Amino acid sequence: MAARSAPSCHLRLEWVYGYRGHQCRNNLYYTAAKEIVYFVAGVGVVYSPREHRQKFYRGHSDDIISLALHPDRVLVATGQVGKEPYICVWDSYTVQTVSVLKDVHTHGIACLAFDLDGQRLVSVGLDSKNAVCVWDWKRGKMLSMAPGHTDRIFDISWDLYQPNKLVSCGVKHIKFWSLCGNALTPKRGVFGKTGDLQTILCLACARDELTYSGALNGDIYVWKGINLIRTIQGAHTAGIFSMNACEEGFATGGRDGCIRLWDLTFKPITVIDLRETEQGYKGLSVRSVCWRGDHILVGTQDSEIFEIVVHERNKPFLIMQGHCEGELWALAVHPTKPLAVTGSDDRSVRIWSLVDHALIARCNMEEPIRCAAVNVDGIHLALGMKDGSFTVLRVRDMTEVVHIKDRKEAIHELKYSPDGTYLAVGCNDSSVDIYGVAQRYKKVGECVGSISFITHLDWSSDSRYLQTNDGNGKRLLFKMPGGKEVTSKEEMKGIHWASWTCVSGLEVNGIWPKYSDINDINSVDGNYVGQVLVTADDYGVVKLFRYPCLRKGAKFRKYIGHSAHVTNVRWSHDYQWVISIGGADHSVFQWKFVPERKLKDALHIAPQESLAESNSDDSDSDLSDVPELDSEIEQETQLTYHRQVYKEDLPQLKEQCKEKQKSAASKRRERAPGNSIRLHFIHGYRGYDCRSNLFYTQIGEIVYHVAAVGVIYNRQQNTQRFYLGHDDDILCLAIHPLKDYVATGQVGRDPSVHVWDTETIKPLSILKGYHQYGVCAVDFSADGKRLASVGIDDSHTVVLWDWKKGEKLSVARGSKDKIFVVKMNPYVPDKLITAGIKHMKFWRRAGGGLIGRKGYVGTLGRSDTMMCAVYGWTEEMAFSGTSTGDVCIWRDVFLVKTVKAHDGPVFSMHALEKGFVTGGKDGVVALWDDSFERCLKTYAIKRADLAPGSKGLLLEDNPSIRAISLGHGHILVGTKNGEILEVDKSGPITLLVQGHMEGEVWGLATHPYLPICATVSDDKTLRIWDLSPSHCMLAVRKLKKGGRCCCFSPDGKALAVGLNDGSFLMANADTLEDLVSFHHRKDIISDIQFSPGSGKYLAVASHDTFIDIYNVVSSKRVGICKGATSYITHIDWDTRGKLLQVNTGAKEQLFFEAPRGKKQAIPSVEVEKISWASWTSVLGLCCEGIWPIIGEVTDVTASCLTSDKMVLATGDDLGFVKLFRYPAKGKFGKFKKYVAHSTHVTNVRWTYDDSMLVTLGGADMSLMVWTNETESYRERRSCDSEESDIDSEEDGGYDSDVTRENEISYTIRALSTNIRPMFGVKPHLQQKEPSVDERPPVSRAPPQPEKLQSNNVGKKKRPIEDLVLELAFGYRGRDCRNNVHYLNDGDDIIYHTASVGILHNLATGTQSFYQEHNDDILCLTVNQHPKFINIVATGQVGDSADMSGARIASRAGHNQRIFVAEFRPDSDTQFVSVGIKHVKFWTLAGRALLSKKGLLSTLEDARMQTMLAVAFGANNLTFTGTISGDVCVWKDHILCRVVARAHNGPVFAMYTTLRDGLIVTGGKERPSKEGGAVKLWDQELRRCRAFRLETGQVTDCVRSVCRGKGKILVGTRNAEIIEVGEKNAACNILVNGHVDGPIWGLATHPSRDFFLSAAEDGTVRLWDIADKKMLNKVNLGHAARTVCYSPEGDMVAIGMKNGEFIILLVSSLKIWGKKRDRRCAIHDIRFSPDSRYLAVGSSENSVDFYDLTLGPTLNRISYCKDIPSFVIQMDFSADSKHLQVSMGCYKRHVYEVPSGKHLMDHAVIDRITWATWTSILGDEVMGIWSRHAEKADVTCACVSHSGISLVTGDDFGMVKLYDFPCPEKFAKHKRFLGHSPHVTNIRFTSGDRHVVSAGGDDCSLFVWKCVHMPH
Repeated sequence: MAARSAPSCHLRLEWVYGYRGHQCRNNLYYTAAKEIVYFVAGVGVVYSPREHRQKFYRGHSDDIISLALHPDRVLVATGQVGKEPYICVWDSYTVQTVSVLKDVHTHGIACLAFDLDGQRLVSVGLDSKNAVCVWDWKRGKMLSMAPGHTDRIFDISWDLYQPNKLVSCGVKHIKFWSLCGNALTPKRGVFGKTGDLQTILCLACARDELTYSGALNGDIYVWKGINLIRTIQGAHTAGIFSMNACEEGFATGGRDGCIRLWDLTFKPITVIDLRETEQGYKGLSVRSVCWRGDHILVGTQDSEIFEIVVHERNKPFLIMQGHCEGELWALAVHPTKPLAVTGSDDRSVRIWSLVDHALIARCNMEEPIRCAAVNVDGIHLALGMKDGSFTVLRVRDMTEVVHIKDRKEAIHELKYSPDGTYLAVGCNDSSVDIYGVAQRYKKVGECVGSISFITHLDWSSDSRYLQTNDGNGKRLLFKMPGGKEVTSKEEMKGIHWASWTCVSGLEVNGIWPKYSDINDINSVDGNYVGQVLVTADDYGVVKLFRYPCLRKGAKFRKYIGHSAHVTNVRWSHDYQWVISIGGADHSVFQWKFVPERKLKDALHIAPQESLAESNSDDSDSDLSDVPELDSEIEQETQLTYHRQVYKEDLPQLKEQCKEKQKSAASKRRERAPGNSIRLHFIHGYRGYDCRSNLFYTQIGEIVYHVAAVGVIYNRQQNTQRFYLGHDDDILCLAIHPLKDYVATGQVGRDPSVHVWDTETIKPLSILKGYHQYGVCAVDFSADGKRLASVGIDDSHTVVLWDWKKGEKLSVARGSKDKIFVVKMNPYVPDKLITAGIKHMKFWRRAGGGLIGRKGYVGTLGRSDTMMCAVYGWTEEMAFSGTSTGDVCIWRDVFLVKTVKAHDGPVFSMHALEKGFVTGGKDGVVALWDDSFERCLKTYAIKRADLAPGSKGLLLEDNPSIRAISLGHGHILVGTKNGEILEVDKSGPITLLVQGHMEGEVWGLATHPYLPICATVSDDKTLRIWDLSPSHCMLAVRKLKKGGRCCCFSPDGKALAVGLNDGSFLMANADTLEDLVSFHHRKDIISDIQFSPGSGKYLAVASHDTFIDIYNVVSSKRVGICKGATSYITHIDWDTRGKLLQVNTGAKEQLFFEAPRGKKQAIPSVEVEKISWASWTSVLGLCCEGIWPIIGEVTDVTASCLTSDKMVLATGDDLGFVKLFRYPAKGKFGKFKKYVAHSTHVTNVRWTYDDSMLVTLGGADMSLMVWTNETESYRERRSCDSEESDIDSEEDGGYDSDVTRENEISYTIRALSTNIRPMFGVKPHLQQKEPSVDERPPVSRAPPQPEKLQSNNVGKKKRPIEDLVLELAFGYRGRDCRNNVHYLNDGDDIIYHTASVGILHNLATGTQSFYQEHNDDILCLTVNQHPKFINIVATGQVGDSADMSGARIASRAGHNQRIFVAEFRPDSDTQFVSVGIKHVKFWTLAGRALLSKKGLLSTLEDARMQTMLAVAFGANNLTFTGTISGDVCVWKDHILCRVVARAHNGPVFAMYTTLRDGLIVTGGKERPSKEGGAVKLWDQELRRCRAFRLETGQVTDCVRSVCRGKGKILVGTRNAEIIEVGEKNAACNILVNGHVDGPIWGLATHPSRDFFLSAAEDGTVRLWDIADKKMLNKVNLGHAARTVCYSPEGDMVAIGMKNGEFIILLVSSLKIWGKKRDRRCAIHDIRFSPDSRYLAVGSSENSVDFYDLTLGPTLNRISYCKDIPSFVIQMDFSADSKHLQVSMGCYKRHVYEVPSGKHLMDHAVIDRITWATWTSILGDEVMGIWSRHAEKADVTCACVSHSGISLVTGDDFGMVKLYDFPCPEKFAKHKRFLGHSPHVTNIRFTSGDRHVVSAGGDDCSLFVWKCVHMPH
């Protein structure tokens, strides 16, 4: 039947009418070849005006909305909309894709721009954050990404005159970006007073940091840096949509229809008003302009493109036009001429010439047009309107013939009858009216009967019938012209239709997919002559079907280009063209029809290159109903690799189950067993669903995979080595061209590909992050640098990697059917092929994407299922093996010929030096010459040819061959049955390794006294294996059914086997011949056991809940055990043979008496006392501990106890083999676990002497042999186990500093909250009470007094413009370590405090700052590599802590806090991390991190302690410092010795000097004669020298050490940085700071550049700004809260946290007086300006007054009444008569001094002049409260001495500068970052020279230099 295949003709896109002007800007350019590039719908168009020719780029899958031209003007970048939109960079000359950028944006790509040299591309997304992204587009790699703005961005551009700078603009903003490393940082443009804040639509960059931008109101805004410097008013009268820069200057175009040209300094040159030209019209709006030389291109909102020559500017040339607004539905073709007519919602009807590709007539109507028709004679044109009327025009001159309105709803379809006498009109109200043409369109009939709106009409050839379709998909027939419905089948049969445009009806059944009832096909049109049908649907697709097509789901060819709905499609009158129109994209596409006979000559119409899977659905297969698949392949396609639980889910599941374990953890758990096991040999090879996975390595070993293990087999020694890096099934394996590295891909939720070395078996790189469920094919490139992998997700994603770096280079969707193989082109690294079910695709890399072309079969046959593929001798040649036994030979993408090679599928192919080798299902290996002309030799795999040295037996002749490889004079063959064979060229065959065939393996038994075991499997075989060094299969026997269990008799002579049909048999253990068999049960026999001793009884357990007991001698059933509620899983005998222990599927543990089978109830206490002959039970008290925390998700399937009853081995559903100490009482016992099996471990057994453990994998069909290594035997082998699920409870020591550090949680600045316990309504939210006498505007009252007394009255006041950080006092030592380093050979030191990095010059004391962090810095490191000298990296807190620089790899390190991680100095890939009770040794493999735990060896009582520091020595030694003061020495990852008590307290810091290998350690220690907190050791850490730090502290606590030339740099917990000389041990303190914060108190000297600070650490410190150092320090013994200088600067008052206050004399630092009248903290203390009073405010809601003239007795003279909350700040008035107090309830009160009376009169308050202003409350400072202060507050403020500037500090850690006063809300300000969250206090120094700010959390003091505005 023909409809099964797609038609063999073809459509070629020839012309597109239209241009996308709506919702897009700047999308029209001249290319270098003087062609014009633009886009419409989903197609990029390159139009050559000279030749009037169009070329099309069709790589997009949805509407294109943005376009950028590369500086070379040949390449174009376009971006599209869609759920996963991508960017294509393509060549405008060849219209081929160069690069694809994807997987970053969502929704769509709004703008694009190339940088100056065209290397980078920036894109802006349409997502909610309007993400801005910078690409290295050639590599398809994203360099940087940042959220763009909260609102739409309209334009973005690179600054072409400054590197790494960009500008973006959009709704109410413009942003200036800088790209540094991989960080994009924006600064918002400041509109200031120069212009209004408004939407900016377009921009262009110029020299000298100038940026020109076009605004919504038609002005041009000119920016310098980030500031608006001037505006050009009225450049246009409405919004400026487009701005284009060229050599001559700038061109702008706007909504007013004008183009303006400007010179390079933006002086106007000329204006061109398009509305005034002859082609112009009112409302013309310019969306895009491009100025090149003397030509200007203009694109308009209404889809026109004009070209203007500058000299003749009033004659623009219209080179393209199309429909605009609304939808486009009407389409008709002229019956005799090559003309098409379209009509649209834009009310225009247009006639296009299909030959000249031009618009030849246009006429505007009154109403939107919905359908059109031309009469047979071509004279009349009828148009159906949206309002229910229709109009008839003369085609000749477009004059109206008649206008009729009989209906109220839209007319959807009208058609003239073939004889020209009638016009049928179908309406939305479900009626069809018939009009007589000759009677001036009088209504002659009406068809009623449809229940829904009419969609399509067709006339019969004799004009006597009409068929209709309606919206319900109903098809009705009517008799003409009366309109009676036709129902008789007979009458219907004979009708011939003049045209077929209906979507329902027998003839077009096939256009609908098989199982759908949707109506998304909008239009069809039949071509009777060519027997093809064309359809248009809602997905933008035009399809070709054979006509008629009767069966649903017919095959088709499909063509994309339109974006969304294709509303109509028609053949031209002579069937040369197809015209299709797009609804929303307003475009008209003209396709050339290429009939079958032409196709033969034109091989060049190979499948179009396209990214959008243009042939996705089920199309384009030329013959799709391929013969039935081969049974093996059929089976394989059914396999799914989905898991209920993936290994990746385990950590999460464990976390969820942590609650349960909390209760259990209280019990003391047994240690893990001392024994460990090591994988020794695996019987098995994965051949049943994998191909080409078997290779020779460089040195002739054999590498393959089974289960989750990569195996390297040495055939001379018959030994195996294992790669155990995977944790689930390996599905594919490829070998590097040098045959030393191997890549393996596994199953997983986020499956990984491991690249590993076959020599060392170490992973080199791990690639993950782009596949789902699993990786089914991998291949290396010929140069070995790249790797391709294919996933098993639904779209079989293909990924290309740079595997060493672990980077994804490109990714693409492969196919919806399974892909079996991927091969990389050996000659061109950018090309590859994939082959699979009905699939052969040729790919080339384009940036971040891959572009695939289907193999083109032509007439040679059909697209078959491909099982294997290789490349030939040139880059064009490729060969593939099919599922029918053919080899296809391809050149480029064309099939050249096929050769019959095998009977049945060709599974494996391999290219040799001079030919090929193939292997197939027929079990034949064939050698071919290099062109597949002739077969040189064949080898059949036969049992007879097995050589004597074989390690097993062939199960059958001619097994299906799945893998072939050649080398070392042999052919290596892997079979589906799990055998690996080596074929000698002369014929003999050696079997090397084998395993079970497909089906699960469950049955396992070990021999009572020989090293052999028996297995039985669902593959219906029983096998005997030798476990001794010969490792071979001794015997095999086929069974009639599969089996699940087996058991040797105690004398080893008989073997019992339970089968799946309920029968069991006993066989001779040597010959495997039957002795006896029984069939008593219907269900699977699940366990079978001989009784111990003489083996008199045999217990047989089945799935139908019974256990039968047979007497072996008499062969009779003697008992039945009943009473189990579920199937039986395990049975065990006791040693007397009298009792059976039974486990069932319902987790019951039952006991039965033998041989009768009576059920016994035995208390659990007694069970332990019984001595059991074997233990395979998984239930009961003795093995409670074997059930994991996540017991709901996984089952323990098997267990086995050693004969000495010490170690219990278990196997579970997740593929883990675990060892427990027996009995495993208490929940969640400790264990050692081993991963090698992939999913279920079905059975585990110890051999008779416990020397080996044998385990069976169910689905992986492998038998693994492990050797048991007892504690004594282990000679410290590195054991590959993990300890247990829960960390041990025994602690590794305690230290207050460590505990504190472990428990610190860092505040993120953005989430910062109040530092003071404030309550009440924030000031900017309070209602303002109106003051009583609002003064009249002109008043005789005296002028308002100054708000603030000015100290420098004579001078002109100069406002402060900016603050510059000059000094920082402080160092973060209390919770950070290793953060002080020498730079520049010890001249400078670098450290950090708060969020600034500080470079401190030792000679001058000057500091320079790195201030790019926006939150606290927690760590700092200096690159010690000689190449990158002085490069520093710092890390900060934050919700995504960003390091400055790209993230290479990350993974969860440890569930407890990690304190330090350091790279080994001699390696780029290894580093060590230490933390709470752990040391981990990490290796970086590609982008993945692998870790090994540090192992405590057999060193006596070594316990895992909390590790705090790490250093490195030569030959892989690592030193770690512990909490107890010991230093551990590790070799690789094994502990080899402990340096006891290196320090008396924790070792916090260690440093290795690269020059001489000496090691410095620092710790917490009391200074003593011999000991010191800093020690210098030799390379081996044997001898040391101690240094004392003369700090006067009781204990020294060192947090950071660094060693330079002869000096040691030490950072302490007390925020000091000290330099110690190695020779003389002299200490020199370089940096001081407060130890503990917050620093609350801050006071500046009234006349000198000194200031005081007081902090929680109980010290008051005096600092000198000029000398940049601390002058003095007073220890008060209590935390200090506030400090104040007297007006003359001779006294200092200090308020304490305990309510005491002290007055010191500055000269002698003697105490003048002290007093404690309050019990809680003093918050502020103030001298009155006349030095008479002292005011003391506290958190007891009080302010006390003291009269200082009464002497140092300090008696309180009065206090302020009724203060509602605690006091924050106080200020005296200039005349000392009033005091203002701000309080914790956001209120400010004014009191009289000294009476303390509350002053209520606003008029009086407003006239007070204040001596100082530090209040954060009050109308004068309303503007300092920001919008974002829901949780966080402004904490402190200070007005300058000049009285016109104000600085504030807040809980976010910002310092802000305002003008004073600032009464309006949200005043403008500048902000300065540097502090961590919470700035606690801030002050101006005398003369306003500096601002000092104090940090809360960061204990640091910053000194900012004030920059005054020039006069």
